[in-house]
Order: sequence, then structure tokens, then C-alpha cells
Amino acid sequence: MKKIGGMEFYDVHFSYIDVETSEEKFISVQEQGGGSLIPDGPLNPGVMHTVATGGNDSHLGLYRLETQVTSGNGSLKMSGLGSNMKAKEAIKVGFDYFKANASGVSASVKVGDHDYHLHIIELHNTGPNSAMTLTTFIALCSAVLAKPIQSQMVVLGSMSLGGNIIPVENLAESLQVAHDAGAKRVLLPMASVSDIPTIPGELFAKFQTSFYSDPRDAAFKALGVE
Repeated sequence: MKKIGGMEFYDVHFSYIDVETSEEKFISVQEQGGGSLIPDGPLNPGVMHTVATGGNDSHLGLYRLETQVTSGNGSLKMSGLGSNMKAKEAIKVGFDYFKANASGVSASVKVGDHDYHLHIIELHNTGPNSAMTLTTFIALCSAVLAKPIQSQMVVLGSMSLGGNIIPVENLAESLQVAHDAGAKRVLLPMASVSDIPTIPGELFAKFQTSFYSDPRDAAFKALGVE
């Protein structure tokens, strides 16, 4: 909650227009008094968080993916990326994987019966990143199944075009960013297990940690499906 000029506001965020790209960029404003960027409780289906290296200054930042699904013919629209082609290509890889493999998550999914809009919010203004392949797949699964991601969860890791899992870069630093943002759960690739000794014990203990072996496994665990 914010108080501005005697009025109270909830879920405050501001936006501005990038003059060069005409892209509207959103800036979330952290709640005062101990609030966090990752809110308590379940989010809407298709909404999730990840930590990745941004393109502006190569710093780690928190990103929120917000997905809308409407009736349609299987098209994808993305926003929040400006003109960054690498970031757009990463999301396209995740979308193509979703089209080819969503039925493996749920036989009820008919990808071609819907249109999809994926909006990316840079919560630390670190610039678009090109590591959102896996998180795009999970966000789309969550949205089309109308099932939210587990509350206060951050999903780390990415994947190749063929679905091979890529370990997390800067795992300890990524977990610190997640913790500072309010995450209580973290989903990590098995490929990053060898890096766990680099994480301070007191930091690792702050999370309820799960591991995934492949994109389908990641989607199930992010959605809390056994």
C-alpha cells in the first residue's frame, strides 16, 4: 500500500515510454515497510519470476513474466523487450518448445486453440535477457492450464532449442537476488547441483528447494504437480 497526497494505492507501479523504440516499460515500486518485489500468496496463472543476467550492464536482476491466453489460432505476442532480438529469440524458442511439448504436460492442452501474450517486466531495470527459454515454457503451461505457479517461487535455469537444460550461471548470486526480492521457494536444474557448495549455507537454508531434470519436470514442479 502507498499513500500519496493522502490517498492510498495498492500494487503501485509506474511506466514510461522508450523514445527510441516506443515501447512502454514498467517499473514496479517496492512496498514500503518491509514489503518485497515477490508478493505473498499465489499469483495469477501464467505469472512467474526468474533471476537472470540483464543486457544493460551484465548485472543480475529479477524478472516477472506475465502471460495472457485468449481464444485464437496459436499466435504469440511479446512485449517488454524493446528491440532486443536475442531476448525475443529466446522467448520464441520457449514458445516453439511449448507448441511441440505442451501435450506432454497435459493431454487437454490444445495449443492451436489459443493466442498468447507474454509481457516481461524488469523489476531491477537490468535490461532484457536472453535466458528466458525455460521460464517461457513454464509460464505458458501455467497460463493455458489456468494453474498458478507455487507461491513466492523463483525458477532458475534455461534450456536449448532441443530442450537440453543449461545450468545456472552465478548460482549463489542468483539466490541472493531471489532472497532479497522475497522468494521463499526456488526451483533449480539438476545440472546445477555441483555448484551448491558455492552457496553460503545460511542462504541456501532460507529456501524450500526443488530440482528438475528436464523442462516437463520443471513445469510439473513449478505448478506443484507430483
